[in-house]
Amino acid sequence: MADEQQLPQDDNLSGSAEHITGEMTDATPLTSVADAAEETAGATKTEAELADLKDKYLRLAAEFENYKRRTSKERTDLFKTANQELMVALLPVLDDFDRARHHTQNTDDANAVREAVDIIHNKLQKTLTQKGLVSMDAQGNAFDPELHEAITQIPAPSEDLKGKIVDEVEKGYYLGDKVIRHAKVVLGQ
Repeated sequence: MADEQQLPQDDNLSGSAEHITGEMTDATPLTSVADAAEETAGATKTEAELADLKDKYLRLAAEFENYKRRTSKERTDLFKTANQELMVALLPVLDDFDRARHHTQNTDDANAVREAVDIIHNKLQKTLTQKGLVSMDAQGNAFDPELHEAITQIPAPSEDLKGKIVDEVEKGYYLGDKVIRHAKVVLGQ
């Protein structure tokens, strides 16, 4: 069959044009919807994976920052208290110097000895202070069990010393902010 314009006709195109157009429009959207659904599912899955990876990355970064901060603090604390063992070992020597100074204070014939002991004591005291050692001042203060160790109780010499420290038998010391030796004290009742 030939057209009026003398165009050849294809034998495969049997049927009406509406039928052919209808088939094409029905087939195209189904394929597009399926492809779009797959693309949407793939995009959703990819976005979920991306969000999961981003969350893991942020958590890991936060954990690492916490680790850095914690190790930095531990290192600083270690440097502050690295000399603690040495300081504790030297405290009895410092106590002996204090006692020697106290006992040679009233002697006139041992002025040279007193001066020598004072010089050595001051030098040792200065060196330990430079390394972070600080002595406690407990005399007359209120008793604090975290800082003081009560050895005994005596009747208070005055009303204002009741429940307070009357005498300090052995000094207490801090190394930085940490108590390395509690002060041994006598309390007033």
